[in-house]
Amino acid sequence: MGTESHAPRIGVIGVGHLGRHHARILAALDEAALVGVVDKIPARAAEIAAANQTSVIGDASELLGAVDAVTIAVPTEDHLAVALPFLQRGIGVLVEKPMARSLAEADEMIAAAAASGAVLAVGHTERYNPAVAAVMPLVRSPRFIEVHRLGVFPDRSLDIDVVFDLMIHDLDVILSLVQSEVSAVDAVGVPVLTPRFDIANARLRFANGCIANVTASRISKDRVRKIRFFQQDAYLSIDYAAQEVEGWRLVRRDGERPSIQGGPLPVARDEPLRIELADFVRAVGSRSAPRVDGAAGRRALALATEIAAKMESV
Repeated sequence: MGTESHAPRIGVIGVGHLGRHHARILAALDEAALVGVVDKIPARAAEIAAANQTSVIGDASELLGAVDAVTIAVPTEDHLAVALPFLQRGIGVLVEKPMARSLAEADEMIAAAAASGAVLAVGHTERYNPAVAAVMPLVRSPRFIEVHRLGVFPDRSLDIDVVFDLMIHDLDVILSLVQSEVSAVDAVGVPVLTPRFDIANARLRFANGCIANVTASRISKDRVRKIRFFQQDAYLSIDYAAQEVEGWRLVRRDGERPSIQGGPLPVARDEPLRIELADFVRAVGSRSAPRVDGAAGRRALALATEIAAKMESV
């Protein structure tokens, strides 16, 4: 479907915890035209539609001839079934993370998008975090990465374990920065308050020697979302939530003792989800690749799947 001549027409499928923010942001984006919202709970669909001056659509299939793109924020188990009819018709899809419940389903989505030319984006919002954008040019060859992503119970979706729910955000960021294959995975997970893993730790070794130690929890007292990079002569830290960055480096001068210099780095704060959705709208309008495409979503899912398998085997 072409869209150079008009703002891409977009529908939002699923307006629960996250999808309601999709609707809010898309309604406010001048570059997009929000056609309507779909939700399995009619009262919720009516509430979000009214709040954003848009229409309630009874079923996702009703959007097929009426939109250029959709965003999908339904439970993971439904991602493929909801996304596929749109992808097969060349209609752009942004699907929340994890992109699917299995690699086979992810591959089916990627193949459908490739066959029709549809834009396929995956909602790894941290990649659009201005703090991450500020650090990306400075991360050259990290040797050690430390991540803590801690959430409180029970404000998270519980249909998937914490690796696919929370840790996958950091896996995507790490994979985008460490240009090397993962050569070894060690992991442990504990089901504390639900039958699924609620806290997990993974130690990743990359072929280039980099080590990443990644912890995710959804049963913590405090919310913490931080990642730190250590590389030769430099240290960088990101507070995702506060959108704050610090950078420190060792400065060597002939005849003098090395000195440590650094401190807070400038960050142009913005709502990551707004940047993500604007990028998706741009990609749909120009038929170009989004920053986080299906292949990137699949890479993060593959690593999460490997970590989960290691935890099951412990």
